[in-house]
Amino acid sequence: MKQIIVFAGTTEGRQLSEWLAGEGLEVLACVATEYGSHLVREEDHLHVRQGRLTQEEMAQLLEAEGRPLVLDATHPYATEVSRNIRTACKEADCEYLRLIRAEDRKGEQAGEDCITVGSVEEAAAYLAGTTGRILTATGSKELHHFTTLPDYQERVYARVLASKEVVEHCQSLGFLGQHLICMQGPFSKELNTAMLRQFGASWLVTKESGKEGGFGEKLLAAREAGAKVVLIGRPPEQEGRSVEEGIALLRKRFSLKSYPRDRFQERRAFLAGIGMGPQENMTKEAWAVFEQADCILGARRMIEGFAPLQKPMLDAYDPDEMRAYLQEHPEYQRIAIALSGDVGFYSNAKRLLALFEQEGIKTELLPGISSVSYLCSRLRIGWEDVKLVSIHGRKSNLIGAVRENFRTFTLLGGKDNVQALCDELLYYGLEHVAIYVGERLGYFEEHITKGSPKELRNITFDGLCAALIENPGYKGGAVSCIPDEAFLRGKAPMTKSEIRCLSVAKLGLARNSMIYDIGAGTGSVSVEMALQAPEGTVWAIEKEEEAARLIRENARRFQTSNVKVIEGTAPEALEQLPAPTHAFIGGSSGNLREILTLLLKKNPAVRVAVNAVTLETVGEAVQCFKELPFSHVETVQVQLSKAKTLGRYQLMTGQNPVYIFTACGNRQEQELPD
Repeated sequence: MKQIIVFAGTTEGRQLSEWLAGEGLEVLACVATEYGSHLVREEDHLHVRQGRLTQEEMAQLLEAEGRPLVLDATHPYATEVSRNIRTACKEADCEYLRLIRAEDRKGEQAGEDCITVGSVEEAAAYLAGTTGRILTATGSKELHHFTTLPDYQERVYARVLASKEVVEHCQSLGFLGQHLICMQGPFSKELNTAMLRQFGASWLVTKESGKEGGFGEKLLAAREAGAKVVLIGRPPEQEGRSVEEGIALLRKRFSLKSYPRDRFQERRAFLAGIGMGPQENMTKEAWAVFEQADCILGARRMIEGFAPLQKPMLDAYDPDEMRAYLQEHPEYQRIAIALSGDVGFYSNAKRLLALFEQEGIKTELLPGISSVSYLCSRLRIGWEDVKLVSIHGRKSNLIGAVRENFRTFTLLGGKDNVQALCDELLYYGLEHVAIYVGERLGYFEEHITKGSPKELRNITFDGLCAALIENPGYKGGAVSCIPDEAFLRGKAPMTKSEIRCLSVAKLGLARNSMIYDIGAGTGSVSVEMALQAPEGTVWAIEKEEEAARLIRENARRFQTSNVKVIEGTAPEALEQLPAPTHAFIGGSSGNLREILTLLLKKNPAVRVAVNAVTLETVGEAVQCFKELPFSHVETVQVQLSKAKTLGRYQLMTGQNPVYIFTACGNRQEQELPD
């Protein structure tokens, strides 16, 4: 006795049979041909019956198997078979569930390149009045209609199933050699395109086989190969349920926890850059992905343009919210994510790639037109030399980028709006720059405004916009060995220019280094390091209030917005800061060992430089680097003399010797004292 009988004339019918049997239900899969019996794996709980059945034979089978639930998963064009199954179920008093493969609406959008007819016979009649080779993908059962074409043996290429009975039938009709292609579908767009081009086909004859039958891939291939499509329209379907609805019903009826895709299908997600938004600014490849998707995800302004496609949509930007939605809807196999601009330019793609990898979803990225290339095209300038920055929901040293580059592009949004941008530019003395603000780029309301920071700071702009900043007074290249007199000095101690330059060089900073300047004094070393690491951050730790004020003024003077002043005494002031890659210690207030110990705990591979003038500090540094887990310890003693003019003469005046210690934390971390 069987619990379910599946008339499995389609790919999804076979998959359902194997899924239900895998859940422990007793299933009988009925297939018409011997070829079909090879496609369904007979296994525990799954039995396969091969052979065509009449209506009476179907009714007898249902009674013999105890009147089970019947799933009609036959092909949309197998109307006679479906009618027989429905009638047999009524006679045997069995529950009948028709699962209808969803229609693919792409044929309606193909325009004049797609001719729709009512049958294979009508297709052959239409093609009789045309010229050019024909590739048929309608199967072998009605292939005889094409023999009415006078030159069919030279003109028609038939793609059919690879079974003995099919091959013999086609050969009997006169389809021989390369005109008979025996393969099992569905086929990719690339393979369809290759076949059309191989045979020089001007026509593709196909049925509307839905997504599962690769209908969309056929249309795309025909378009790419320059072939026209003759589409056999679907016959009218009686009442039934979609495959997804049927699966939901079966899961509820039999308390099943899995879903067919868990065993048979691979979910795919497409992260598509939609350019500036409207369809005309999107690539054809991206638009096709959204047309073929089972669902569309993205922020509201990204997905609102896809409403005419009538797809399930989720207004979301957070990856975790998307994850929860997809877990709740396992029926969605082809997922399209709408991302603004280009997927590789400050998009959510990186986070989504990681998420889909965790979920076992195969992911593809489709590029789009980025906001920077679009805005520059509107301004009629190239963007190969533009510095790219974003302060939309992230921290970036925008001031450093403007200081070093003629043109800087940035994305704006939320609190980092145009007014905040203008205020920051004015604070750091960049009032002379020109700003181009692009609002609603690519939309009907698109507007570009040019002005100085003073002119634009009181204008209200759209919440999401982009800006291009031109700085004719930019200072390209690295700045080093800044003269002492360039800094505001006050009464705070300052590391002299040559010592400062050598110490920073010994640290070996990268552009994105995270640095502590401990005992920062006037901030001269902080500024020097911030200029060397414009994409990083310098935390200037200083316990004296007046010195902290000087650091802020010097950071402003040198336009180093990546200097962050922390008032307090080390090591306590370091506790809540992010882990450093580098640290400079110019003053330790007698806490050198405690400071070095904390640095190693925060980053066992930290690189440090210590300046020492007094012998006591020199002795303490020597002991610390011996006893703490440091490697590559180097000690340099530097004594400078500078010329001083006295009357007609210049005399060399010696300065105090300075010891520069540099070392790296040992990655083979040793036990550190509490």
